[in-house]
Amino acid sequence: MTASAEKFTRQTLLDVTPLTPSLFTFRTTRDPGFRFTAGQFARLGVTKPDGTTVWRAYSVVSSPFDEFLEFFSIVVPNGEFTSELSRLRQGDTLMVEKQAVGYLTLDRFTDGRDLWMLSTGTGVAPFLSILQDFEVWEKFERIILVYSVRESRELAYQQLIAELTRREYLAEYAHKFTFIATVTRKPHPGALNGRITTLIENGELEKAAGVELTPEHSRVMICGNPQMIEDTRAILKTRDMRLALTRKPGQIAVENYW
Repeated sequence: MTASAEKFTRQTLLDVTPLTPSLFTFRTTRDPGFRFTAGQFARLGVTKPDGTTVWRAYSVVSSPFDEFLEFFSIVVPNGEFTSELSRLRQGDTLMVEKQAVGYLTLDRFTDGRDLWMLSTGTGVAPFLSILQDFEVWEKFERIILVYSVRESRELAYQQLIAELTRREYLAEYAHKFTFIATVTRKPHPGALNGRITTLIENGELEKAAGVELTPEHSRVMICGNPQMIEDTRAILKTRDMRLALTRKPGQIAVENYW
């Protein structure tokens, strides 16, 4: 085995589920030795016809306790990775690097009462993994998942989100959870209309959650569009909220591997 081969395992594609023309989910088998913390991402590789390998980072949607790995992807027109992935069928092989990475994990925060998870598009993926794990429900009194998309049809995993607090091991924590969908284009019943940044600035997001965004009590995880992350951090900075670093506690954790 070569040195490079030792860095990954070969896993089998279990299924691919199209959600919209531009969004799909897919599952692979999971190597028994693959360990990750909820919120981390894995690097996946597909082999091109010329024999070269294309690698991309994908946040894991599935729980650390699931026996499979699930991922949520956008279709990139003529994208090097998704073009190859779209050719794969159930039973084909993907490569998964053995080492999961990423810092969008709960250990970024040493304290806090309310956890805000702000996501756009496929950036909701790591939060779904965190929410299926037990730790977050014990650590925080309130958990607010904000999921922003352009059109309502792009709101994925609605069944999983709705059923979270009906799971036997989470039922006692149901009162802690609030889900807020936001749609930036055509208004949709049951969803706020506007960008996350706008909804923070005009107070609508806090009103919908019934919770204030304060440096004393709020801890904020952000994942998705890089511009959204930058703009949201700038707004939160005006509220004296700072990035949580290894040696410097803060109120914000981000993931941006685009």
